[in-house]
Amino acid sequence: MPADTAPKAPLFRPCTDGMRLGLGGAPLGNLFEAVTDGQAAALLEFAWTDGCRSFDTAPHYGHGLSERRMGQALWHRPRAALSLSSKVARLLSPDGQAPHTQHGYVQIPPFVQRWDFSAAGIRRSVEDSLQRLGLARLDAVFVHDIDAKTHGADAPRVLAQVLEQSLPALRALEQEGLVGGIGLGVNDHNVVLQVLAHADLDCLLLAGRYSLLDQTALPHLLPELQRRGVALSLGGVFNSGILAQRVDAQAQPTFNYAAAEPQWLSKALRLQAVCDRHRVPIAAAALQFALAHPAAHLVLLGARTVQQWQQARANARLRIDPQLWLDLKREGLLPEQAPTP
Repeated sequence: MPADTAPKAPLFRPCTDGMRLGLGGAPLGNLFEAVTDGQAAALLEFAWTDGCRSFDTAPHYGHGLSERRMGQALWHRPRAALSLSSKVARLLSPDGQAPHTQHGYVQIPPFVQRWDFSAAGIRRSVEDSLQRLGLARLDAVFVHDIDAKTHGADAPRVLAQVLEQSLPALRALEQEGLVGGIGLGVNDHNVVLQVLAHADLDCLLLAGRYSLLDQTALPHLLPELQRRGVALSLGGVFNSGILAQRVDAQAQPTFNYAAAEPQWLSKALRLQAVCDRHRVPIAAAALQFALAHPAAHLVLLGARTVQQWQQARANARLRIDPQLWLDLKREGLLPEQAPTP
């Protein structure tokens, strides 16, 4: 079969039991608290043995620490049996004076990062990631964090450069066999629609904008992804913590990596009350809600420990009375058009 007609490997792979879950690598980069190499290795070994076959990481996650740890755990696995994704546009440079805590990551290697959306920068980013991982190919690559919240007044220039240089550079790397699918890794659904108005994407990693608490991506973006056949990986389905455990206003839960604002905390508490009536952990409801949308090819779990992975797997299997979803819609906590299990 000619190379240009050979079937592509799947961008995202479900667990061996068919559950559409993957392991997200931010905690393995020491996000907010340190994880030892031994703990990271134990989690990756357990997840693989438990059937996990999709893994996502990024240079940003601990300044290469997450990529290194994932590579050490995965390089000897059958390459055709797993899906591995990483991200581009943040380049790492060694700096002996670099702080050990940066961007929320602690006890990280002595590097500093800089943005580079140029074609040359994208190529270097992919090649650097492959060296840290010890692998020769990435199944999916996401251009990382191109939104206005991240770049402020520079966001229009970034968007133009992504369209003119970053995405074409990734297509060239795809032709060389270094990259499978190409897409975006973002927290903002609007910027995805802006890109889709001018370019085709194979895949998308969307964090936090389709969850039990926040469905802002539901009315416009998710139908467009389905229409265009874009493979969606959902991250942040616990909205960076507020849905990961019982909602407690006194515990000052986080939403979108900051203290939850009153409107989000109030809605989360109402969600918690409905879950309490049905004796369902809110984390289980959050996970199963995300999995229920037909656009979602994969849901990434940002587990830090074996126990967290096990709990998430149990939550995904938990039987939930369909009345829970009806009650959430009746109380205006979910849109009527939102798919439910």
